Amino acid sequence: MDELLSEVLDLQRVWQAQNTDPMKRRGVVIRTEMPNWLREHRDALAVAMNVPINDVGIEGRDGTGLKTEVAWTRLYSQSRSASATTGWYIVYLFSASGEQVYLSLNQGTTQWTGGDFKPRKPAELQSRVDWARPVISHQAGKRPDLLTNIHLDGRTSLGKGYEQGNVIAIEYQRHALPGPDVLREDLLFMATLLGQLYKASDATPYIPGDVPVEIREATQSAATTANRRSARRAGQGFLLTAAERNAIEKRSVLLATEHFEAQGWSVKDVGATKSYDLLLSRGDERLHVEVKGTTSEGTQVILTRAEVERQRELAPHNALAVVHSIQLDRTTQPPTASGGTLHCTSPWVIEDDSLTVISYIHQTGL
Repeated sequence: MDELLSEVLDLQRVWQAQNTDPMKRRGVVIRTEMPNWLREHRDALAVAMNVPINDVGIEGRDGTGLKTEVAWTRLYSQSRSASATTGWYIVYLFSASGEQVYLSLNQGTTQWTGGDFKPRKPAELQSRVDWARPVISHQAGKRPDLLTNIHLDGRTSLGKGYEQGNVIAIEYQRHALPGPDVLREDLLFMATLLGQLYKASDATPYIPGDVPVEIREATQSAATTANRRSARRAGQGFLLTAAERNAIEKRSVLLATEHFEAQGWSVKDVGATKSYDLLLSRGDERLHVEVKGTTSEGTQVILTRAEVERQRELAPHNALAVVHSIQLDRTTQPPTASGGTLHCTSPWVIEDDSLTVISYIHQTGL
C-alpha cells in the first residue's frame, strides 16, 4: 500500500484535467489497486466498523470525463453512506501538490435538495464536525498525531469541501510514508472511529447541520413516488418509524397545549378531524393552531397543500407552533420523546417565498 500511495503522490505533481497517460495510471491505482488492497482486509475492517461484512463498501474516484484535482479512495457502510455525497466514511485524500496524503474521517459534503446535489454550507459541515468529535474523543485521544485540519492545496470547491468536512485525520508526508503494517493499523484504528460514529448516528434522529429527518422523508418519498432512480442515492441515515413520529407528535402537542393554557386559552385537540391541530377559545376569541414537532432546530417544517390553504383562509386568527429540538429515545419500546422548545408565530401569514415545492402533480392530457 505504501508503494501505491507514493505512486499517486508522484502522479499528483503532473495532474491534468485531460485523461493523459499519467492520469490513466492514477485512475487504475485509485479505482482498482488501492480498493483491492482494502478488500484484502475487509473481514477485519467489518469488525472494526461493527457492521456486517456485506455492508462494507470500498470505492475510488478520480473523475468522470475530466480528471479531478483531488483523487480519493474511501471505505464506508453501504447502508449508511450510499454515495460519497452522504453519510460518514474514511477516505484517502491526496493533496493537489502531491506533498501529502490524508487518511481522513470525513463526511458527505453535498446534500440532496429534492432536485440535485448542492454543496453543503461551511457552517453546516462545521456543525456536523462539532457533533462528531465528542463522539470519538475518548478513542481519538489515544492518538496525539491526529489532525483536525487538513490542507489539500486544491483550487476547486470540491477540495475545499473535503477540508471543511474533515473530522479527524492522519497525515502521511510524501517523503516519510510508513510501511504497510503501520498503514493497516492506522486504517483499522480509523475504522473503529467510523464505527463509533455509525453507532451514535443510528441512535439519534437528527445531527446538527443535517437536513431535518422530516424533510428527508418528504423529498425521498416524492422522488420514489415519481419513480426517480436518484431516490435510491438520496438516502442518508435512518428515517423515523411510525412509533417515533407518534412520540414526537404527542410531545409537541403536549407542549403547545401547556403553552396556550398558560395564556388562558381553552385548548381542544382537533388534529384527527381538521387540517390543523388545536382549536383555542378564550371568551369570544378563536385561534386555529398548526403544531409541528421536530428533533431538528426547527428552521424547516413540512406543510401539506391542505394545511397551507386552510391556514391562509383562517388568518389572522391562526398560529404556527413549532416545537423543535425534541429529544427522541429510541432505546425504549415504544420510543419516547422529551424536551423541546416551542416557538409560536401568530398571526401566521404564509408567504410564497417561504415555501419550497417538493413535487408537482402534472395533468398529462391523456
